Amino acid sequence: MKPSSSSSFSRVLEITVISGENLHENRKQPVKKNAFVNIKTDNSSCNVQTTRMDKEGGSFPAWNEKLIVDLPMHARHLTVEVQCKNSSGIKTVGIARVPTSDFIGGFLPEDYLHFLSYRLRDVKGEKNGIINFSVRVKNAPPRTTSCAAAYSRQWTVEPVAMGSKNGSCGVVTGIPMYPGSSLIGLSMTRKL
Repeated sequence: MKPSSSSSFSRVLEITVISGENLHENRKQPVKKNAFVNIKTDNSSCNVQTTRMDKEGGSFPAWNEKLIVDLPMHARHLTVEVQCKNSSGIKTVGIARVPTSDFIGGFLPEDYLHFLSYRLRDVKGEKNGIINFSVRVKNAPPRTTSCAAAYSRQWTVEPVAMGSKNGSCGVVTGIPMYPGSSLIGLSMTRKL
């Protein structure tokens, strides 16, 4: 499915809704069929992406469906809502609010494929199954290496006199030196 619009103020997410586990329409009755998933950003009702209905999976549905979602840069969470269609209409089975910090930022690159499983909560806040999905940022900025590796000049070492009689028992502070610079005569030592 296609997102409604894309701009430079949003990230494009590729979300693969994989499966659900142990879903119940109420505390006693498991979901029999027709479960589907809505994905929306923050509390926005205008940017909703929906999977097809799983007509045979019952309380353990499988979708394996990719959805493309525009995530505004200011968004703090993604809402994953599992619903089912029965004879009385469409019923919300459970909702999970996924913090964007779980798949954006941190130590991993933004375009990293994250596999996530979240506990669903029904309208009363009770546990009601699990949703399994993956998320990848499609329009992530290009990767950069660490600051030291990105800097093209190599670091060099200049000898510094310790200042003690036998050349030991001192603490030395290292100072990075770049080609063409010099700190000759500068010594930072402290007697122990």
